[in-house]
Amino acid sequence: MRGLPVTFWYVWAGALINRLGGFVYTFLALYLTQARKLSVAEAGLMVSLYGAGSIAAGPVGGFFADRVGRRATMLAGYALGAGAMLNLGFARSRWHIALATLLLGFLNDLYRPAQQATVADIVPVADRTRAYGYLYWAVNLGFAGAAMLAGFLADFNYTWLFVGDAATTLACGLLIYWKVPETHPERHIDADARARPSPLIPLRDASYMAFIVAQFLCILVFTQSNSTLPIDMRAHGVSPKLYGTLIALNGLLIVAFQPLVIKVVQRFPRTRVLVVGALMTGIGFGLNALGHSAGWYAFTILVWTGGELAFSPVTPTVVADLAPPSLRGTYQGVLQMAWGLGSCLAPALGGPILGRFGNHALWGGCFLICLVSATLHGFRRERPRVG
Repeated sequence: MRGLPVTFWYVWAGALINRLGGFVYTFLALYLTQARKLSVAEAGLMVSLYGAGSIAAGPVGGFFADRVGRRATMLAGYALGAGAMLNLGFARSRWHIALATLLLGFLNDLYRPAQQATVADIVPVADRTRAYGYLYWAVNLGFAGAAMLAGFLADFNYTWLFVGDAATTLACGLLIYWKVPETHPERHIDADARARPSPLIPLRDASYMAFIVAQFLCILVFTQSNSTLPIDMRAHGVSPKLYGTLIALNGLLIVAFQPLVIKVVQRFPRTRVLVVGALMTGIGFGLNALGHSAGWYAFTILVWTGGELAFSPVTPTVVADLAPPSLRGTYQGVLQMAWGLGSCLAPALGGPILGRFGNHALWGGCFLICLVSATLHGFRRERPRVG
């Protein structure tokens, strides 16, 4: 962990604190059906609204990160996100819950492009993969703690989920305010004179968009883990409790092995790592068609988690390599938009395929999609890295 700037570790600590309080999204569907008495269909719609807000947060957060500044965008995102959590926690009518959920999805993810751009600003090119890997590790460390804390708070009172999430979000904001300066490469230039960011600029970058398309295909498959995978497991006799235990294996593997994997992936070209990550993801999900025991599902999770471990530190690094320094937020925002879009489309596409054609078609299709993703990554030429 040596060699990374002190400022990075404050960003890392902020991510850990924020994720330790990441209660709301994890328990959102359960909260809406149990505490607010919404139907399963209504709760699903609300969760989709959260995803829609998250999609919009990517380009908007990226724009402000480049136009106004990384620090200001993060601080605004944390403060407004905390308020949005409390707003949803005290919403009662269906229309209020719907609007509050949409707003929370937008504001809760507004800071992400600025955070990713800050890492690229302060960490040398050679160390970016390591830095992004450690940042992803912090998120998963926090998630592991949040899952335990959220269960306790939910048993006590659901309102405390929103209060606790808002409190840790504000705590993260205070840490950033106290210890993280503005890092925008043009920070000494008046905001009106800075390079004007536009969400359209990355869309005209052929190399970048080839990367985004390849990674989006992998996202479509990866996000089946919390949409169609539990449904398929349930159909084969896996209880919700056992599913929770099995899927927790994903987080445990990341917490245990991410630091080791970071050291390994740094030794290889980015393109090669992305190809391996896509293939492991496709093979892991594709294997779900061949067996249905708890042990087999655990094995498949092990395989596709290996893919996640490979691409999670490299993906934002490639974006940082391809982005002009003054437009790092905008480029990271497009990547975040791809994640949000994939999360929304995954259940919309996977559910009907599973219901109409069966699990062999779904998981076989997932393997083929990742094969295409790996092929696209393999043919993409690496551009010289931006410092």
